[in-house]
Amino acid sequence: MPGESKIKIRAATAADVALVLQFIRGLADYERLSDEVVATEANLHESFFGPDANAEAVFADHDDGGPVGMAVFCRHYSTYSGRNSLYLEDIFVLPEWRGHGVGRQLMAYGAALAKERGYPRMEWSVLDWNEPAIGFYENLGARKVNGWLTYRLTGEPLERLAPPE
Repeated sequence: MPGESKIKIRAATAADVALVLQFIRGLADYERLSDEVVATEANLHESFFGPDANAEAVFADHDDGGPVGMAVFCRHYSTYSGRNSLYLEDIFVLPEWRGHGVGRQLMAYGAALAKERGYPRMEWSVLDWNEPAIGFYENLGARKVNGWLTYRLTGEPLERLAPPE
């Protein structure tokens, strides 16, 4: 039973890359974005454990060792503050474990990581239709940043904008 198990947060290791990808796919299914997942174990390994690693993942394991949640963090820079902050790229908790404090523990880990590194804030994005996540974040004390929209340049428009090599 989820409520009876103890959760421990642990850093992902290189041996966990397939598991990271599994959780990414689970999140993509939930967000109805499965067709956008092009990550491979090889490029995830490079991103998390390569010489220029720029992201880190943590798992929430229940006391018998099985993972029930995952969060991915990376560093973000703010020119306005002149400092780094922690960016939460993804957080995903298995459906049967939602409402049992797993997400809160993953967020608390991120907050502690930001504090330990001297970062003044932790930021993330959430899909506008994801009311359960929005409510969860607001219950933690997070507030929506009004006036900002997220934009993305990919594919052919990115290729067209980049100068030829």
